[in-house]
Amino acid sequence: MTGRAELHLHVYAPALAVDDGRPLAAVEGMERAVPGLRLAWRLSDSGRPVALPQRAAWLAKATASGKFGLLCNGDESYPVTMGGRRGSAISSPGGEPLLTVHATLPQDEPVVAAAVDMLENVAEGVRARWGVVAPGPVRLLIAEQTGPKSGGPERPPHGLPMLKLPWNIRSATVPQYLGWINYWSAAAAEAIGFPDPSRDAELLTRARRTASGGWVVRLTAAPLDVDNPAHLEALKRAYERFPEIGGRAEE
Repeated sequence: MTGRAELHLHVYAPALAVDDGRPLAAVEGMERAVPGLRLAWRLSDSGRPVALPQRAAWLAKATASGKFGLLCNGDESYPVTMGGRRGSAISSPGGEPLLTVHATLPQDEPVVAAAVDMLENVAEGVRARWGVVAPGPVRLLIAEQTGPKSGGPERPPHGLPMLKLPWNIRSATVPQYLGWINYWSAAAAEAIGFPDPSRDAELLTRARRTASGGWVVRLTAAPLDVDNPAHLEALKRAYERFPEIGGRAEE
């Protein structure tokens, strides 16, 4: 990847099964959301794009072995990647193996405009529990919030709360952290108590319901920037509003 600003998508869903069509649904959902995007290349061992004329068959073969192969758009000057990995039961919330779908895209105007749609399409396509879109610096901040880690800081930066490590969270339905745009399945929304019309009026102005009964919620109109005091305050308010996120409400 280049030094340009990036947006990162991560969604967490039940682990893949044999003959599972969700990887293809996720890829096609991403393509519908982002104008002109075509994810029809794989990456070679040297990191170069290799065309996949039979993408669906290639994905199906990977899925049969429990994998979601890494795809790209074939443009090294404007790189977009998308793939997935399996989280083992021992390292996942609630002891449940999960599929994590991840994508990285340039943070430019067309991608920012499409970000809500791409998160909704991918999350609904893989029947995700929850997911986020976040700028690169926010991803780094989430890593600093999650702990405790050996040799790490006692408290996260910016006055943000400490989040539990995934395997210390009781259920895969509970979101582990917040991003700029957040996808909460119907079950995840119920677990964190969203929406409460009396408490979530502001968030509901930047939220929409999905076909499955979940929600897509933006914390800020523009991509989240924790160096912006108003954005940082919005992030802090959201963590205060939803103490279940990150396992903080668990005993």
